[in-house]
Amino acid sequence: MLSDLAIAKQAHMRPIHEIAEQMGLTADDFDLYGNPYIAKLRMDVLDKVQSRPNGKYIDVTAITPTPLGEGKTTTAVGLAQAMKHIGKSSVLTLRQPSQGPTFGIKGGAAGGGYSQVVPMDIFNLHLTGDIHAVSAANNLLAAMIDNRLMRGNPLNIDPYSITWKRVVDVNDRALRNIVVGLGGKWDGVPRQTGFDIAVASEVMAILAMATSLQDMRERLGRIVIGMTYDGEPVTAEDIGAAGAMAALMREALRPNLLQTLENTPVLVHAGPFANIAHGNSSILADLIGIKTGEYLITESGFGADIGAEKFFNIKCRYSGLEPDAAVLVVTVRALKAHSGKYKIVAGKPLPPQLLEKSVADVEAGAANLIKHIQNVRLHGVTPVVAINVFESDHPEEIEAIKRISEEAGALGAAITRHHAEGGRGAIELAEMVVEACEEPTQFRFLYDLDLPIKDKIEIIAKEIYGASGVSYEPLAERQIRSYEANGFGKLPICVAKTHLSISHDPKLSGAPSGYIFPIREVRASVGAGFIYPIAGDMRTMPGLPAHPAAENVDLDEDGEVVGLF
Repeated sequence: MLSDLAIAKQAHMRPIHEIAEQMGLTADDFDLYGNPYIAKLRMDVLDKVQSRPNGKYIDVTAITPTPLGEGKTTTAVGLAQAMKHIGKSSVLTLRQPSQGPTFGIKGGAAGGGYSQVVPMDIFNLHLTGDIHAVSAANNLLAAMIDNRLMRGNPLNIDPYSITWKRVVDVNDRALRNIVVGLGGKWDGVPRQTGFDIAVASEVMAILAMATSLQDMRERLGRIVIGMTYDGEPVTAEDIGAAGAMAALMREALRPNLLQTLENTPVLVHAGPFANIAHGNSSILADLIGIKTGEYLITESGFGADIGAEKFFNIKCRYSGLEPDAAVLVVTVRALKAHSGKYKIVAGKPLPPQLLEKSVADVEAGAANLIKHIQNVRLHGVTPVVAINVFESDHPEEIEAIKRISEEAGALGAAITRHHAEGGRGAIELAEMVVEACEEPTQFRFLYDLDLPIKDKIEIIAKEIYGASGVSYEPLAERQIRSYEANGFGKLPICVAKTHLSISHDPKLSGAPSGYIFPIREVRASVGAGFIYPIAGDMRTMPGLPAHPAAENVDLDEDGEVVGLF
């Protein structure tokens, strides 16, 4: 089979105005961005489509992935393409790839095989520059904070309370902890700080949450960067940065319109990283997409314990949209890994024993699948399992997954071959999703916002992660008390934790239970609208592997990108 990039380069793309026409939009609703296949929607599109009926709303999530990923984006793309095969119109909303995974371990995030978003190389490399706008706005605020400190600190900011960090959109562990302001008097006030990856910035979360320019401007102003010596919050508005940040972010707020390999519409907007951010594409894209297709398919990051939980309890809470169904992506190899018998390492061949037939290993690892089905059903949503099959899978193993899925409460489990066959390889899944969308739903949030911060964290830890309790470092205890005293206690919770386990510990496979979930630190993303607890050793700036994917990326003699996957 050809590489993903080679397949993408052979794509027969349609001019973007033809893609927009499928959504009932015209040339007056978008601006081309650099070529005929990429556009930015205009901000008045939401008003234009507001009177149309809502389509059905589907979230694509997954079991706890292996380090290789289980093909969730590929499944979302394949499902969108399959809807066309069964006579349904769909819009797909996705997050913009970060250069962190693109140049790190995972590679690009445009899907794979014959279920991709195109043009694939531009999609994975900068696209329309939204992430760079996030970085610029974030770092402008950081610079203005340090400028205030140097110029006599008129706002009485306690430097030890500052939580606002600079960001860059690459994995760079050397920037996790740094000291700024070294040198002479005019080089700034020395203090310890660090960098986060750009897509974990609160500015990115605000991009994902905002529904208008005015809403974005107000949210940027509410960003809390730290406290005064008297314990009062200091905001970006107080610093005087919010207006300029909004100006930098103006064009980024417009969703990007692209297409799949089979020429169905895709809205790409906001960034990834559900393990450290809320990990969902923008509310604005969904509000447009649900009015412009019979089915709106979106993807939340990582497993149903992370991205889907945040989709239900943060994104849906703010958007007002209620999901009609969820797709849970699973692979045979991931379930075998969750048996605890095998170790999968990115960049290395799979253990040969893992490829041998073993229904027992699938059944042992299926505790993870069962827990994620329960996590979806906790929110009153009907799950459908998508079995992303590989040539090495055995029929008996696939049948075991089907049986376990139905016994655990899924509507059913569909075999998908969209990677090799495109949309027609996901027809069974599309038909099952259509059926699930007709099931009665009783969508509900996991917790009430009026509960104290600790109560909300503990509900997530116990109900979703299987923990028996939560422990808090002294720093986290102080931060929670401060946030509640300043009126931030009624915000939803966005837990930062590993994506490689339902728990906080990546070494705990399957469905661990009975452990204590540790909270190291708690941040308040007031502008985005959530409280941000950080669990265990979770880092908000990833590092590169021994051989990052960047080593393979280059330009050929014709100036074309090569080495992306």
